[in-house]
Amino acid sequence: PLRALDEAVHDTARKGHFPIILGGDHALSMGSVSGMARHAQDVGRPLFVLWLDAHADFNSPATSPSGNMHGMPVAFFCGEAEFAPILPKDRPLVDPKKVYQVGIRSVDAREREEIAEHGVNVFDMRAIDEMGMAHIIRQIVDEVRAANGLLHVSLDVDFMDPELAPGVGTTVPGGATFREAHLIMEVLCDSGLVSSLDVVELNPFLDDRGKSARILVELTASLFGRRILDRPTRAA
Repeated sequence: PLRALDEAVHDTARKGHFPIILGGDHALSMGSVSGMARHAQDVGRPLFVLWLDAHADFNSPATSPSGNMHGMPVAFFCGEAEFAPILPKDRPLVDPKKVYQVGIRSVDAREREEIAEHGVNVFDMRAIDEMGMAHIIRQIVDEVRAANGLLHVSLDVDFMDPELAPGVGTTVPGGATFREAHLIMEVLCDSGLVSSLDVVELNPFLDDRGKSARILVELTASLFGRRILDRPTRAA
């Protein structure tokens, strides 16, 4: 499946379209980001990744406490967690210094060392509280623009606070607010730099009357230019 996803994303981007990848496990970004990395190499532009998630997902088979593949996608597309022969070892990789993780609040001890060693840019919830979401996202946008980069956005439901979006299997309290999440999408829309999008980890069985799904749809709409409109706050 990851090989097919890599191929489909690469082909979609090559044809000038905008790949949107919907799925359950965040491990799918091993395929989607790898496909965009190939496209970025084709067009001679660097690929940046904005990882909106509670988890850093920078484990490898050698460092993971659980061994779960879903904790390894960022390390994988940066070339630090190989699962040969899923994708070729000589595939284009993402420079860890071009990965921006926002909303992080659950990191394993060894994973923290790996992130620091490889130069991944991490803005955890404390950074958001201290610096403000607008400042952080504009800083990221400025760096992508200065490098004439493509930007892949990978949105995990658990980036948001579970009170807001409960439909996820790995809830971590203290996530982003409704307005912070929309602000990200609005600033990204204004930038015109986003080239592809993952929307992942929604579990309908854990959702509350479609609450999380509705928010994901609204965030995606914001990324494509829709402004927030009035909507009922109570389910009909």
